[in-house]
Amino acid sequence: MRILLLAPHPFYQARGTPIAVKTVLEFLSARGHQVDVLTYHEGMDVSIPNCRIHRIPRVPGVSNIRPGFSFKKVVCDAVMFGSCLRMMRRNRYDLVHAVEEAAFIAVAMKSLTGVPYVYDMDSSLAEQMIERFPRLELAYPALRRFEAAAVRRSAGVLTVCAALEDVAHGHAPGTPVGRVEDTTLLSGISSSNGTALLPSETAGAPVAMYVGNLEHYQGIDLLLEGFRHTLARVPDARLVIVGGRDDDIARYTERSQTLGIRPAVLFLGPKPVTVLADLLREADVLVSPRLKGLNTPMKIYSYLDSGTAVLATRLPTHTQVLDDRTAYLVDPEPVALGTGLAVLLGDPTLRQRLASHAKAYVQREFTPEAARRKLDAFYAMVESHAGRAGA
Repeated sequence: MRILLLAPHPFYQARGTPIAVKTVLEFLSARGHQVDVLTYHEGMDVSIPNCRIHRIPRVPGVSNIRPGFSFKKVVCDAVMFGSCLRMMRRNRYDLVHAVEEAAFIAVAMKSLTGVPYVYDMDSSLAEQMIERFPRLELAYPALRRFEAAAVRRSAGVLTVCAALEDVAHGHAPGTPVGRVEDTTLLSGISSSNGTALLPSETAGAPVAMYVGNLEHYQGIDLLLEGFRHTLARVPDARLVIVGGRDDDIARYTERSQTLGIRPAVLFLGPKPVTVLADLLREADVLVSPRLKGLNTPMKIYSYLDSGTAVLATRLPTHTQVLDDRTAYLVDPEPVALGTGLAVLLGDPTLRQRLASHAKAYVQREFTPEAARRKLDAFYAMVESHAGRAGA
């Protein structure tokens, strides 16, 4: 088939959704499809056989586009609509693969051209809007109706977790729905020559580590407030935070200073994926304090594969993948998180047991090979369903 993939974000960047999109592109390429990718003006070019990257025109004053809903994304999506329309008029596509809010562009394109689309649902847009802007709560039913229409009109919905699978089934029980979770990023990454990646301040100290962006929904405030309680029980503990933009790092550096824990908190900034395996192994505990969202953080799968114990908040974003055998789960409040982290840092036997169960689990269910297998089953289901509908 000739496929147009709509990626409404900077592509490529080494973070959640762009990494997942790259996996889909590699799968479609291996299947022999010809894929045009339409994405934002920001991002790095990547070389994938049978794939061509097209970018929207650069938008004056719009740069450093962050994850999640924003005015910058609304502007870029409006420009993407025009670019998509031009591409659809110039080329004959068999299918549109629309990621996140690009499904609404795909709905319009289907009305204009008749080309079917797959809705790649990485999050519930209705839920995301209300979480970001609580004052829109009265608009929630309307947002749900828009989301439901995008699901119903699609040829199939590809989700990344059980919660979103339930959302899609609830909107349209007759629409094909598949689930392809994110995968560990550690597959194929070899260890370094043993060079330490953590700063000297961590030498001999118990180390808790967070890896990822520093958006509010990730729970970094909760992590810092909780770590203050950890230090009351484990005074020599260190918290290492990997990732984040300069402005976020500055804000949370100031927050840790206010909490009186600044000497024990180390901000390393972004690191390349190639050193991720070694970084995670140098920690004693890996932390995911996320507070919001239906989808499971992509970092969780690499955490589980690392051989290092994981502590996470006991919320559906985590518990649809984690349980008490694979992670130390705590209530999403500072005392519970801080106390749980202190317990885990002080119990190497418990850490080893959790890490062992976690690694076996991720190697069984969440490898790139498993993702390709699930993607193949999803596309086969969509093709079969389309064949029956056209018979």
